[in-house]
Amino acid sequence: MKPRIKKISVIGSTGSIGVNTLRIVEKFPDRLKVVGLAAGRNLPLLARQVEKFRPARVAVGDPLLIPALKSRLKSKKLDILSGPPGLVSLARDQEADEIVLAVSGSTGLHPALAALQAGKQLALANKEALVMGGELLMKAACGLGNSLIPIDSEHSALFQLLEGKNSEEIVRLFLTASGGPFLTRDPRSLSRVTPEEALSHPVWKMGEKISVDSATLMNKGLEVIEARYLFQIEPGRIKVLIHPQGRVHALLELKDGAVLAHLGIPDMRIPIAYALSYPDRWPLRLPALSLPELKGLTFLEARPQRFPALRLAYSALDAAGTMPAVLSLANEIAVEAFLSRRISFPRIVELVAWVMDAWKENPAASLEAIAAAEIWTRRKTEAVIQRWR
Repeated sequence: MKPRIKKISVIGSTGSIGVNTLRIVEKFPDRLKVVGLAAGRNLPLLARQVEKFRPARVAVGDPLLIPALKSRLKSKKLDILSGPPGLVSLARDQEADEIVLAVSGSTGLHPALAALQAGKQLALANKEALVMGGELLMKAACGLGNSLIPIDSEHSALFQLLEGKNSEEIVRLFLTASGGPFLTRDPRSLSRVTPEEALSHPVWKMGEKISVDSATLMNKGLEVIEARYLFQIEPGRIKVLIHPQGRVHALLELKDGAVLAHLGIPDMRIPIAYALSYPDRWPLRLPALSLPELKGLTFLEARPQRFPALRLAYSALDAAGTMPAVLSLANEIAVEAFLSRRISFPRIVELVAWVMDAWKENPAASLEAIAAAEIWTRRKTEAVIQRWR
């Protein structure tokens, strides 16, 4: 019997996760079909993807880009959408069975919520959507089974480790972090860090924002918040370990003293494929993890004094409401400012802390409250940047 072909839309198709998702589609053309693609401004790559995968609908970041995209395409019948409404429309598309959400930043919240509300399976690679609107997304996913499957390597690992376990068996979840490119660097020298150095991740090949977040360890702070919502577990039972080798992606401590670990090579195609094939596993034919060649597995405690971004993430969880959204948005703007050389590397976390401390109103999370928090955070963060320059 022929396997059923799953129809997918990839929102963020020109980024690293999107490109790797399409590589999986190429491996399994008898199981996957692309019906929608969305990208920001990388029109040359998007046009090549459209010609190769022939989706029915495409979205671009700005309506002004539509004529430029059309000029690159042979087919003139393609339905081209644009802007945030275009992403939401793709997420709700009746033709799609599963939405791969791979855009970075706050842009991901609305399409993530739209996909779940439309009853789609959501393969989520956007941290900020869960950080900003975790309660809203999990409420939308409630009653839909495993409709939200994480693509982050650590959360995919935990998703697999937790399968078949009940909450009473779990003592702690451990997220691992490589420590980024500055793990052994003298903290006093970090003010001289360049964007190029911060983007040079020692283990993973990733986009710019997530690479900088990995260097500050804000990435792991955001993942702590993700894990809290995804797995409905108290923040105090979510721990972070520095693991420079990047081969153990997560660990699960159980009440009988057993510790389960998920190991694998650092290749994002593995968690992407699992999110697309779940509950099955498909043969990827990637290099196997060679245990005899591992010279040692090191685990170090991630101390908040050394990595203050982690402390901010736990503080945001304690405050709840819209504070995680403020944390995420302030960090997003701070990273952009660092990459454009407007602030120094240490200022990223300092800026986020300052903005969080200034956020006095903290209503319960709703789309309206998050939107208001976003407007305030963007204004406040930019104002601080201008004052510091």
